[in-house]
Amino acid sequence: MSNGFEIDFMPVGEGESTGDAIALRYGNLHGRRDEQRVIVIDGGYKANGAALVDHIQTHYGTTKVDLVVCTHPDADHASGLTEVLETLEVGELWMHRPWEHTDDIADMFEDGRVTDKSVQDSLRRSLDNARSLEKIALQQGIPIHEPFAGLSDGVGLVVLGPTADYYESLLPSFRCTPTPSPEAGVASRLLSKLSGAVKWVAETFNIETLDDTGETTAENNTSAILMLRFEGKCCLFTGDAGIPALSGAMDHLQAALGAIPEFSFVQVPHHGSRRNVGPTILDRIVGPKKSVYARRLTAYVSAPLGETRGKHPSRRVTNAFHRRGAAVHATQGQSKWHHHNAPARSNYGPSEPLPFYNQVEE
Repeated sequence: MSNGFEIDFMPVGEGESTGDAIALRYGNLHGRRDEQRVIVIDGGYKANGAALVDHIQTHYGTTKVDLVVCTHPDADHASGLTEVLETLEVGELWMHRPWEHTDDIADMFEDGRVTDKSVQDSLRRSLDNARSLEKIALQQGIPIHEPFAGLSDGVGLVVLGPTADYYESLLPSFRCTPTPSPEAGVASRLLSKLSGAVKWVAETFNIETLDDTGETTAENNTSAILMLRFEGKCCLFTGDAGIPALSGAMDHLQAALGAIPEFSFVQVPHHGSRRNVGPTILDRIVGPKKSVYARRLTAYVSAPLGETRGKHPSRRVTNAFHRRGAAVHATQGQSKWHHHNAPARSNYGPSEPLPFYNQVEE
């Protein structure tokens, strides 16, 4: 039996709240554990960590993870990794440590927690998440490396972005204004409900309304972008990266290989947000638009269970993938399993990709 791989996207979140929890294994999946490599990329929220651990023990038959990657420290990616680090034997942790790059962020901490009042609560929690992971890893004796472009596990996984220079250029934008008062938050949510009816516009296969103007946060653009190259297959993991980060990663890949390889599997960035991709970067990653649908790769998107009003994932985004020959599969409360030469699973059936939508969010 030849080598193979399997990629699992675990379900995370509901409503408009979602996250990433990904496990993958490659090597001789029908052989001994030392013939395989097990990797975790993000762990969802705290409650998702136990399910991720159980999945690895049940389907991969091991309590050892060779590598854990925290793409960026948002709670929906990082919180569940504490369970992985504390429960399983972990060989290595890849995570960014922003406090080692600027005194500005280092000064926010006191006794290991962010005390600076000038940052948003969400950023404070993200930095605390990262510091917690670092603390556990140090206590467990797990080596930590920052995932900058060029870092490789020496087997098949390589970091495409960000570069250290680009990462450091984003750090000044991490210092944000305080979160609005609870009263302001209530008013904002009420206004959103009053004006929150989704407006839909028509799209056809030949008419694309997604454009290149989307912008995401500096924190999202620090996401580690990873490529697994194994047995002639190339798989891309994007975290919450946006257009400039993805473009930089493709520039790095093109410079290293002379050309961008044809991906067989792509993670849709940031749960399918229209702020993270546009036609130009999709042409580079997925390929140019086709005149008719012709499937050439598989795409997975971590999406919440329930109605998201065209937000996660955006119909504009999934249609754009569809036009370029990508079958997009959304978690939406279910585990998704992409595999090649992997042992059979009796409780996993075929996955139905998302359809092409004739109505997309305005």
